[in-house]
Amino acid sequence: MHLIVTLLLSLVISISFSQTTVNGSTVHNGLTRTYSFYIPALYNGSQAYPLVFNLHGYSSNGTEQSYYGNFKTIADTAGFIVVHPEGTIQPGTTSTQFWNVGFFPSNVDDVAFLESLIDTISASYNIDAARIYSTGMSNGGFMSYKLACESNRFAAIASVTGSMTAQTQNNCSPIKPIPVMEIHGTADLTVPYNGQTGMLSIDNVLSFWAGYNGCSAAPAMTMVPNANTTDGASAEHYVYAPGTNNVTMEHYKIINGAHTWPGAAITIGVTCMDFSASKEIWRFFSQYSNAEASLFTIKNTPVKCYPNPFSEHIIIDADEEQIESVILTNLRGEELPIKMEGNNITTMNLSDGMYLLTLRTSYGTQKLKIMKRSDK
Repeated sequence: MHLIVTLLLSLVISISFSQTTVNGSTVHNGLTRTYSFYIPALYNGSQAYPLVFNLHGYSSNGTEQSYYGNFKTIADTAGFIVVHPEGTIQPGTTSTQFWNVGFFPSNVDDVAFLESLIDTISASYNIDAARIYSTGMSNGGFMSYKLACESNRFAAIASVTGSMTAQTQNNCSPIKPIPVMEIHGTADLTVPYNGQTGMLSIDNVLSFWAGYNGCSAAPAMTMVPNANTTDGASAEHYVYAPGTNNVTMEHYKIINGAHTWPGAAITIGVTCMDFSASKEIWRFFSQYSNAEASLFTIKNTPVKCYPNPFSEHIIIDADEEQIESVILTNLRGEELPIKMEGNNITTMNLSDGMYLLTLRTSYGTQKLKIMKRSDK
């Protein structure tokens, strides 16, 4: 049984926390949000680890998803941290959790919550900001596409039995090409392969991203070896030729597959057992890093700051006359000394950890969470 501990920002990193599930909660936009994450066997804090979000489906939860779409044994050998956040309660219900992707009227900003969770975990664990990924089952797959559309923090995404809502597509304005994997069954009755009102068909989803990423419109197809002849399903594997920035896409089309996670230990319908979705997702993710991860953009302005994490220096990408004031504080709000030379901020003897940068420019005032890491 996994040791469960409470996440504290002052947590001392130790090898004793490896192969541990850490439970935590935070208040975001007035809501208490909970989550857990798994620390793999090899982790000891000495090097930066990738972070994989594994998002649950509609009416499910993080614990169920951690077992159903299991990445823990893969994380132990490949070396990454896997996080299982909880959605919020659907309006009009007492306990049905969901991710806000446009199915129901809701003001919950799950993109901002998941981005803040990256910062929360990074404050106590050595996370590689360039290697952050998101996958999920069903509604969690929908949410992963929304992250691809609206966040620059992720290096790649994968969806299992998910699609995109019309709202997500209409509001989709990615700042960069992003690798996409879709795993979907042709006999999925919950999220139909051919789509339904308000929900894109899988062909439309793949066509949308192939066009945006500059990938080939006609992918190459191979049959997945039929390793299990009694599962009632087979699989076709489609690979799209690389596009912009060498970004690729992949699609596993599960012939006769239901609304299920291929290779799962728990079968809840026609489940393809010819391959492990979790292993293939990590194989796909492990090829990519996020070149934009060191930049954090001031919302609704052309101003950028970098790198993030930083070591001793932070650069503000803006004209000097646009910069009115810069204040650096710790998470308790205490102002810290800095030296400003033009666009270059030099920090003074900071310990590794999370800080707040308040930047006032001609575009307005913004507060940014930034991380000091001395190995950068």
